Amino acid sequence: MRERLFIITQYLLPQHLISRLAGCLANCTWAWVKNPFITWFVKRYDVDMREAEQTDPTAFACFNDFFTRALKPGARPLDPQADSILCPADGTISQLGKIEHGRIFQAKGQSFSVLELLGGHAEHAALFQGGEFATVYLSPKDYHRVHMPTGGTLTDMVYVPGKLFSVNQATAENVPELFARNERVVCLFDTSHGPMAVVLVGAMIVASVETVWAGLVAPPTRQLRSERYGQAAPALERGAEMGRFKLGSTAIVLFGPGHAAWDPAMCAGSAVSMGQALGKLLE
Repeated sequence: MRERLFIITQYLLPQHLISRLAGCLANCTWAWVKNPFITWFVKRYDVDMREAEQTDPTAFACFNDFFTRALKPGARPLDPQADSILCPADGTISQLGKIEHGRIFQAKGQSFSVLELLGGHAEHAALFQGGEFATVYLSPKDYHRVHMPTGGTLTDMVYVPGKLFSVNQATAENVPELFARNERVVCLFDTSHGPMAVVLVGAMIVASVETVWAGLVAPPTRQLRSERYGQAAPALERGAEMGRFKLGSTAIVLFGPGHAAWDPAMCAGSAVSMGQALGKLLE
């Protein structure tokens, strides 16, 4: 019953208004507001500040700076094998596997369309038909910067407006096409192993999504927009930071057919860290 009420509430709440108000609070620099908030958050979610570059949580200018904190050098070593696919973020594997019939498995009884996930661009969706996907859920305590699973050159970025449902297991199991309904930023890359997409999915109280090349992408406007990059396209190295969430959500990685094989030990519920190997790149 509690789970059912939680899902119903998700539909009824003014998702964007709540998220924007949360964003205002997260950007507040008043010490009497942000310090108690950050201190409570660290205790509530058992955040390990020992691995952070700045270990004093109250030293950050605002909650968002704390939430997107940098880690100490070497805190997330990259898997040394050059052909390994790096996990893009700290978190938990929600699902991973093959893209079948143009759809991605979400949870028991639920799936979503690659075409819709990528903003309705048929030419983009065609690149990943029969390919592989991995969905990584970032919990509140996790490191919230997203890194490159392999090196690549950005070809397209698409901002897709949408809902802001929570992205926990309960909503994944009960909200149809959850990840293709929520607000998201689609980043497409050309790599030495074919096309790769990294999709940054927003959620309830996610105040914003940023990329290293465009800065703040969501939420300035709520209109679908695409940008194609030409000769000035940024090239990012394997393991380099590509974006960040201000409050947590989900990152989905896509590879084209025949270019990726996931580690058999990886499955739904596996705890993962940025930089560890999720699988291997194939020729």
